[in-house]
Amino acid sequence: MGYLGKVIREMKQVTWPTSIEINRYTVTVITFVVLFGTYFAGLDFGFSKLIEWISNL
Repeated sequence: MGYLGKVIREMKQVTWPTSIEINRYTVTVITFVVLFGTYFAGLDFGFSKLIEWISNL
């Protein structure tokens, strides 16, 4: 059995997620990306203001 035959056999054993699971995972990923993006944007803004304040002393 060649490489492609082995790949096909393995792919038949894969349990694919349902559309409900895909939607749930997508919403989870988007939520965490937005939360982490907001967090790091806040840190960046805070540190830039801190550096600006220190440089004006």
